[in-house]
Amino acid sequence: MFYPVIDAHAHLWLRQDTEVEGKKIKTLANGRSLFMGEVRQMLPPFMTDGRNTAEVFLSNMDYARVSAAVITQEYIDGMQNTYLHEVQRKYPERFLCCGMAEARRPGYYAEAERLIERGFRAIKLPAQRLITGEGRIWLTCDEMMNMFRLMEERRVILSIDLAEGEQQVAEMEEVISQYPSLRIAVGHFGMAGRPRWQEQIKLARHEHVMIESGGITWLFNHEFYPFTGAVKAVREAAELVGAGKLMWGSDYPRTIVAITYRMSYDFIVKSKLLAEESKALFLGRNAEAFYGFTNLPELPYIKNMLE
Repeated sequence: MFYPVIDAHAHLWLRQDTEVEGKKIKTLANGRSLFMGEVRQMLPPFMTDGRNTAEVFLSNMDYARVSAAVITQEYIDGMQNTYLHEVQRKYPERFLCCGMAEARRPGYYAEAERLIERGFRAIKLPAQRLITGEGRIWLTCDEMMNMFRLMEERRVILSIDLAEGEQQVAEMEEVISQYPSLRIAVGHFGMAGRPRWQEQIKLARHEHVMIESGGITWLFNHEFYPFTGAVKAVREAAELVGAGKLMWGSDYPRTIVAITYRMSYDFIVKSKLLAEESKALFLGRNAEAFYGFTNLPELPYIKNMLE
């Protein structure tokens, strides 16, 4: 059975050139990057120029029959607002792109306001990066809460990744209490497999909060395909908050260094541990409703040379 598929967590960039916690991140050659003191394979080695573009991703999406994708951001990739604004303009039916404000220093409220005025319908907050050895920026501080109020008023989605476990869960509960109509997508499947990851999942018991699984194959990379532990985590999360609260995400392109893009979701399709209706909700229907995708393309199945 084929499921209409929407990727709720992917990344695009033209070049990485940034700094996180005083450590450089910079595009090198052959898909590699200098990453916080060591060379890492950031992209598949055939992406020799280091450009992680919308056109290459669309080719992967068409082959894997992924109808649309949410393009999120992370500070480790640098600020990609200019490029993603252009991607959103060129491919409005295939991508929903998140803007990102620099929340690690004051002044991000005004920056978020400008991003919303430019037309971004979602804002990304890599909240795990707000906790450092030098202290933390609280999600409940005045400027942050003002930004969330603005987003609720403008009906802008908050895409947020949290630190492992329950470190920021109490803060999120306060945010949700203050702004109950703010639509929130919690990323990385609550850092499934880490201690007390379920506390992040439980945030989706609130009406407008969803959980997306970007990076779940990375979290269970130690067991590799078919990622039985990841499937069990999806099933456990569904038991906690319901299958209608969960969305699939790939964390493209980082995860396709180890597996193909199609593999990042077909382990769900082939699993015997999930009901067919749960698979359909998880892989596409929930994201279609939450993000408001319309006019999704019908993508044909293309045989590869091994079939």
